[in-house]
Order: sequence, then structure tokens, then C-alpha cells
Amino acid sequence: MSFFGHNDKKVVKSSVQQEATNVNVTPEVANAFPFIKVPVVLGEVTVQIDLDSTITFPEPVLEIKVIKKSLKLVQCRLLLPTNKLFLKGFVRKNIQYATPNKGGKDHVSSTIKSLTVDVPFQVVTQIDFISQPVFKMGPKTSEFKYFKSSPLPTGFSSKEHLLSGDFTEYNQISGEVFNELPFCELLSSRFIEMDEALNREMGHVWSHDGEICAPFEEGTFTEMEEKMVIELTLKVLQNQQVHIQEPTRHESSCNYEEINPSYDSGQQGHQGPQGPQGYQGPQGPQNHGRGGGWRF
Repeated sequence: MSFFGHNDKKVVKSSVQQEATNVNVTPEVANAFPFIKVPVVLGEVTVQIDLDSTITFPEPVLEIKVIKKSLKLVQCRLLLPTNKLFLKGFVRKNIQYATPNKGGKDHVSSTIKSLTVDVPFQVVTQIDFISQPVFKMGPKTSEFKYFKSSPLPTGFSSKEHLLSGDFTEYNQISGEVFNELPFCELLSSRFIEMDEALNREMGHVWSHDGEICAPFEEGTFTEMEEKMVIELTLKVLQNQQVHIQEPTRHESSCNYEEINPSYDSGQQGHQGPQGPQGYQGPQGPQNHGRGGGWRF
């Protein structure tokens, strides 16, 4: 026990971790350029969804405090061989509001409560493919028959026979193809909304027990209209079989200076300042010609 009567037992224990060494290992490659099956992005779109809904509260509401929203998608289906994307889901809204208890001419006492609702939506949109989906139709169904020779009944010549297909059997060639079903991934969502009370009357404040006294500018409501625009960004993918090929020399050599002109490779240093220029020497003597003049 310490001087102040508290327990001296340590609550937090810490230690310094030593750095461990590692060695680079070259991976073993069984096939340098194999066929692989990977998700391929068919398209990436931002879908705008417009909603108009009415929310009814179970008790009088003085004011809205906080509204938290989250998007829930329950269906994202690309209908092949078209480019129609079917979306279905809802927006989960948690609304925190103040409901009055009692009040006076200059105050209102309220309780903070919350209401969670699901606002559904269902839309169809078209997407532009950046990679074509793999889709194969099943083979055509074909029927065929075998030739059959049957004796004729009484009244026909005994040398004659009924020549036709065999009606006692049914022969068919059919099949089916199993395609990869496209799927979706959510990337982001953005909400733009306006909420407006519908049945609010200024100067009338209601609680569970009836109308209460409150400042003249206050009022309660039980219905709210919501106008909301959703911007939903998602990816549409499909598992496809692709072949990894060896890159060409042009593809493997990357010129970073062309991609980023400000890139410094570090090989060539900066050019230093130019040194001072030396003095010019004296001019040599000129030759004197035979004609008495100067010869150049």
C-alpha cells in the first residue's frame, strides 16, 4: 500500500520489441505464363436514385437531432446478354429526435429517443462495358428419327410395306452451358436529402399526456416528408479465364520521364554553374607585303 492507501499494483506492462531479421526468398514458379481464373471488371458506374417517402413517428416530435444513414443492397443482378443492371435495396435511417414531457412559457423539457426505419428502393439502369462479359448460349435442341419398315394390314398387297419413321420412340439431341454469374461490389454511397415536417402547428406542443404549455414559437409534429437523392458507386465483375502472356520489350521497358516529366532517375546529376571565361591573348604581328601595303 502507498502513502495514500492505493494499491501499487501495475496496470500497464510494456516492453521494447527487438527487430527481427529476414532474408529475401525467390518464389518458385511452376508455370511462367499460365491460364488463370480471376474476377474481371465489366463496368464501374455511379447510379443516381431519387426517393420520396413519408415517415410517421410513434409520438410527438419537437425537433430532429441527428439522422444517420447507411445503404443496404440486397440485389445487384446483370441480366445477360443485355447490359441491364437490376438494383434493389433500402436505406437504413436512424433518426434521433426530442419528444416533449413538460414545459412552461419560456421552456420545454424533452426526452431524446430514436426511430430506425428502412426506406426501400428498386431501379434498373444500363451500364457501358469496359470489358465484355463471357456468355454462351446453349446448343440448339434437335430431333431425329429412325427409318422403319412395317407390314401393311389386310387390303394391301403382301409385297408392299409401310415405309416411315419409327413413331414408337422419341430421339433428341440437347445440352446446356453453365456461365459465370456476374456479381457486384459496393465502392461508395452519397446521400443528399431534405426532411420537412408535415403537420407541425406553431404554438401547439403535445406530449403523451396531451397539450402542454410552451413558448409560442414551438410546435410538434408526427409526420415528416423526405426527399433524398442517392449516388451509388459500384463495380460489376465476372470470373473469367485469362492467359498471362510475356510482355513485349516495349511494354516491359517503362520510361518514367515520359509518364512524369518531374521524375528524377538519379543517374545524371544537376549541371553546375559555368566557370569564368579566360583572358584573350595578344594579337600577332601582321605580314608586310611587297607592294608597300598591308597584306591580309
